[in-house]
Amino acid sequence: MKTRNILGVDFNLLSYGDVTTTIRDWRESREHGYITLTPPYSVMMCRRDEQLRQATNGARLTLPDGVGIILAAMLLGYPHHGRVTGPMLMLKLCEIGRDWGLRHFFYGGRPGIAEALAARLEERFPGLTVAGVYCPPFRELTVQEDAQIVQEMNRCRPDLVWVGLGSPKQEKWMAQHVGRVHAAALIGVGAAFDFHSGRIPWAPPWMRQMGIEWMYRLAREPRRMWRRNISSVAFLAQVLRQGLRDRSFPQAVTAGGGGSRRLRPREADDAGAQGTEASCSGTRPSVSDATGPHHPAPGVRTAILDVQIRAEDKSRGEPLGSSDRPHARKP
Repeated sequence: MKTRNILGVDFNLLSYGDVTTTIRDWRESREHGYITLTPPYSVMMCRRDEQLRQATNGARLTLPDGVGIILAAMLLGYPHHGRVTGPMLMLKLCEIGRDWGLRHFFYGGRPGIAEALAARLEERFPGLTVAGVYCPPFRELTVQEDAQIVQEMNRCRPDLVWVGLGSPKQEKWMAQHVGRVHAAALIGVGAAFDFHSGRIPWAPPWMRQMGIEWMYRLAREPRRMWRRNISSVAFLAQVLRQGLRDRSFPQAVTAGGGGSRRLRPREADDAGAQGTEASCSGTRPSVSDATGPHHPAPGVRTAILDVQIRAEDKSRGEPLGSSDRPHARKP
């Protein structure tokens, strides 16, 4: 599946429909995978935490959770379908999952949050199948405890495991448990547990649609959210640097001793996978200069230059392009 690199993180810039269809396909073909929903704050953490970066890039889907990721995609020239957020993805899969017979397991949150989340979702979506819930303790689990939790999860036969441990813990947990937990998808959604359980109010729809949900969260949780918003400024600055570095600019190379002047393209980024082109820069020649007896027309001149460059590259062999056990819920 096509990915787009933003500061070392490979994103799948998909729509909600693409994501839900992919998960259904995994279930039907008995495949296993995990999904991260990654905002700018997590991207910046990946630059400091190699284990988190590997876990994020190891996901079968890394989705753009945050308006900053979409802005970065626009700056880098990547096609996109807008944000895919954890709270909204949960609602969509709970809704359509009733027709598909999906079984949901909720893992994470503070004590009692997973139970409250499941109860509210069952009320909102009649017919929803909750396979089980579990709120892990706020400490490192022993190997025996972890193995027992995995065993109990598998006994519940979930199709989806919603993971609400917060970043970076949830990404690392999913990377360690994919395949061990026999679910089609492990999905790290973080704050969705708090929003849909009612513990923390969700931003109004109009703010979410405008991409300013961060303002609402900052106003309600300033001590927790201010660092994230500062990191977003640093994130965009780094994205601009990536764009300047990766953009394909022609570079003039002048040979000494009266040799001919030729242009060599820099390596294009993934967005320019169709190939790089060399183009002349500088003062545009006049019509009389370009069509004089010793100068071919501009179009012919460019074609000749391109052939020369490709012939030289080919001769050199260079490429031409760039605290409780989890428990089941009664049906």
